[in-house]
Amino acid sequence: MATGDDARLSRRRLLTGTGLALGAAAIVSTAGAQETLPEATTDPDFHDPDETTAAQVQSPPLSSEPIPPGTTDWNWVRGQWALDWSLVDLAAMLFASNPRLVRNAIDRHRKGLDASPVTYLSSRNRPLQNAARAAAGAYFGVKADDVALVESTTSGIGLLYAGMDLRYGTEVLTTTHDYYVTHESLRLAAARRGASVRKITLFDHSADATIDQIVGRIIANIRPETRVLALTWVHSSTGLKMPIRAIADALAPINAQRAPLDRVLFCVDGVHGFGVENTTLPELGCDVLVAGCHKWLFGPRGTGVIIGSPAAWARVTPTVPSFLAPNAYGAWLGAYDPGPTTGARMTPGGFKAFEHVWALTEAFQFHTMVGKKAIEARTQGLAARLKLGLSNMPHISLKTPMDSRLSAGIVSFDVAGLSADGVVRRLRALNIIGSAAPYSTRHVRLTPSMRNTVEDIDYALGALARIKQG
Repeated sequence: MATGDDARLSRRRLLTGTGLALGAAAIVSTAGAQETLPEATTDPDFHDPDETTAAQVQSPPLSSEPIPPGTTDWNWVRGQWALDWSLVDLAAMLFASNPRLVRNAIDRHRKGLDASPVTYLSSRNRPLQNAARAAAGAYFGVKADDVALVESTTSGIGLLYAGMDLRYGTEVLTTTHDYYVTHESLRLAAARRGASVRKITLFDHSADATIDQIVGRIIANIRPETRVLALTWVHSSTGLKMPIRAIADALAPINAQRAPLDRVLFCVDGVHGFGVENTTLPELGCDVLVAGCHKWLFGPRGTGVIIGSPAAWARVTPTVPSFLAPNAYGAWLGAYDPGPTTGARMTPGGFKAFEHVWALTEAFQFHTMVGKKAIEARTQGLAARLKLGLSNMPHISLKTPMDSRLSAGIVSFDVAGLSADGVVRRLRALNIIGSAAPYSTRHVRLTPSMRNTVEDIDYALGALARIKQG
């Protein structure tokens, strides 16, 4: 639990409600609205001697957006980051900076390890890792036992598919839209086990894809030998958000007719929905979700999770020895089977950046304090404003669906006559941070997050209106 200054983050200064949804009403001009200072900057009781003083850094620019009663103070939330506020950072999907609560936790543990690494590690490692697993479980609606800690989405995906019970003659079904990490992890796993990987296309054009089209193509391609369905929650190329719940519901009748070990495990790379969407694993309906925590969750760098159902864990074998499982050493010394796979057994052992792993709990605490519902509304609202503005520019081709059921925080597009990398460079010259999707077909990506303001979006739209060929 947070104590001292960090404890005062909750309720008194952060939350006054559930958040500000920016739907169509957000497009209405807010010029002349009253600006409000983040309460954190005016509270005389707040003092953090370990933080840089306000006089040493540029204050974050405030949003002129009015804050209705009963909503989150987004100016205060914005002020929890130590970003360079001369830049408009619309690249949260890549590699996030940390809010104050997380930075303080990392610093506290780093100082403890520097002062006495052996004693600090031996007294804290197991309970703090398990606390992080419990926090992740509470955030995503599962037990701590069903959460494994990994260092990234990439490592989690690799560990999951390397340990999957893919027998000779079985197959994994995935799509042409998935990322390199999924494709390569599946290729390597299938090559070792004698299984096969089949890729299908779910739509012709991402911007006008429909739920029925996506679900229909997946279910039509489930074969008797299919044992794993490997998908991505939010495509990092186009920003399309997969209808995971609808796919799970359509898959259920097929699995009901199969023996337990022959059922199709539904596995999801969830990194670009995790930290954005207000949902849980049971609500999504998939069997396993893997996500790094240093993107939309704004957690410590080098952290991630595998979250699975007990039925899924029963079909996965750990690849890397774990020091976290309660009977790991006992099973080794006594030469007996350590038992079924759990999140603890799937958590790789070894010495690591412990101060970052242990501070993962604070990342979940911060999101919980702001509120999952508020964060989803804020992120999707800003993305909707950006999509609407781009859709009205004839020289821009939007790749992300307008429908919020099929999109989250990633907004992808092309500018006529210009390469994605060229547009990113031009935006960077205007202090707007975006990225180009690393796929064979590259798109420009801008990814608003809860740290951004309406003014950030409008500034980016103004810049893109002027960025044209020639």
